[in-house]
Amino acid sequence: MEIEIRSPKTKSEWENYYELRFRVLREPWKQPRGSEKNEGDTIGIHLALFQFGVIKAIARLDVFDEHVGQVRFVAVESDNQGSGLGNRIMREAEKLSIARGDTHMILHAREQAVGFYLNQGYDLIKKSHLLFDTIQHYLMQKRY
Repeated sequence: MEIEIRSPKTKSEWENYYELRFRVLREPWKQPRGSEKNEGDTIGIHLALFQFGVIKAIARLDVFDEHVGQVRFVAVESDNQGSGLGNRIMREAEKLSIARGDTHMILHAREQAVGFYLNQGYDLIKKSHLLFDTIQHYLMQKRY
């Protein structure tokens, strides 16, 4: 299983990165193209998991506060969910967060992903926002 995790480099890789983000996190809820991007994209650390040269999972690492990282836009290609690729991209995001001096990571998990993050060692803090008036999110945190 030839895997590489890094930021996209070429125009084509960036297009594939945002396409995966759109298909998994926006399209199922009938959101328009462009909704997969936000202002944090210019400063966040983008991670793409390439398997045999094809992007299969993505995440973005942000600075939330001093010594606090935030992971956002975590997505795994639909036919690869449950294969361990989500675990790998999360471990890489945490590694980068620790390397820059963060003491913990936060995230807002969709309701159906809470179990995944609990298995990654995150604690459920509280119910947070409702995305698209449909998708309940929960604030979660992991201390290093």
